[in-house]
Parts: sequence; C-alpha cells; structure tokens
Amino acid sequence: MKKTLLLAGVACLFSFGANAEEIKPYVGLDYVYSHANVKKDYDFKKNYNSGAINAGMKVGDYMGLEAFFQQSMEEKKDISATQNTKSKFHAYGIDLYGYMPVPECNEKFDLLGSIGIANYNMETKFNGVERGKIDKDRMGYRVGLGAQYNFDEHWGARIMGRYTYLGAKALKDLKEVTAGIRYTF
Repeated sequence: MKKTLLLAGVACLFSFGANAEEIKPYVGLDYVYSHANVKKDYDFKKNYNSGAINAGMKVGDYMGLEAFFQQSMEEKKDISATQNTKSKFHAYGIDLYGYMPVPECNEKFDLLGSIGIANYNMETKFNGVERGKIDKDRMGYRVGLGAQYNFDEHWGARIMGRYTYLGAKALKDLKEVTAGIRYTF
C-alpha cells in the first residue's frame, strides 16, 4: 500500500505539469541532521545523520513537486556496560514546494515552504539483555521552511528546516535540518 502511494506520487510528479508553460526537472543530494523526540521510557539514540537523494520539478516560478529517499547511519547508544542499542531509519515520500523569488537578488535567491507525506521505517536492535528488535513503518506528515541560492541556471544550494509528525508510541516527531545541492536540467 505504501509503495503504491509513493509510485502514485511519482506518477503525479510527471503528469502534474503536463500543461504547464515552464517545467524544470531537477535532482538533488542532501545531508540531513535529525533530532528525534523520543519518550523517556525508550532507550535509543535521539540524533541521526542521514543522506537523502531527491528528484523533482519546478513548475513556473512559484511551485514544485519533489520525491525523496533518506537513509540514516546506524547510531549506537550505550545504556550500561552490558547494554546498548543500535538504531537507524529510512524514509521515502513526496513534498509539494512553494517558491518565493526575491527580486532584489537578481532571481538567484528563493524562499521555500514545503508540505508533504512520507513513510518512515525505524529499526532498533537491543544488545546485552535480550530484548529483541523493533522494526516499524510509520506514515509522517512534514512541513518545512528554507531558502535556495541558484548559482546559475543549473546549479543551486538549498537549506531547509523541517518538522515531521509521526505520532508513534516511542517516537512522536522529528526535527530536521537539511543542506544540499540541486542540478536543474
């Protein structure tokens, strides 16, 4: 079901601007720092470093649609001398972007806003005392604000702050900061 949702979103990505006057497809690569709002009863890492790849299209000057995949590094937290946890996550989804060009900057600088939906898969392994493994999928709703500087018609750099609500039993939400580059075709 969730993969079907992603594929439908990607199909919309390409059909969305079929009648638009100016469509600019792009690809990007981001570094993502995530802070997880973890309930006190759960012993796993709260901060994650991730990489993300994305593909999207800007339609006209003010709107865009982007699909992404994000993979965190495995983070370890020592609970005691004999216990530790290892946790990681990956996510994929789609975001709708609004662009606000800043005319004083010769059309090189855009303010950004985004809203989207994503599937997060969180995996935690417990060592020491045998408590097993947790592997959960959870849909999340995302909003973000940021800015993009366009070096020329092809290359740009973007920074975003994003809030994701997951509402899971152990993990309520994520606060993320992303920084990356974009290549527009």
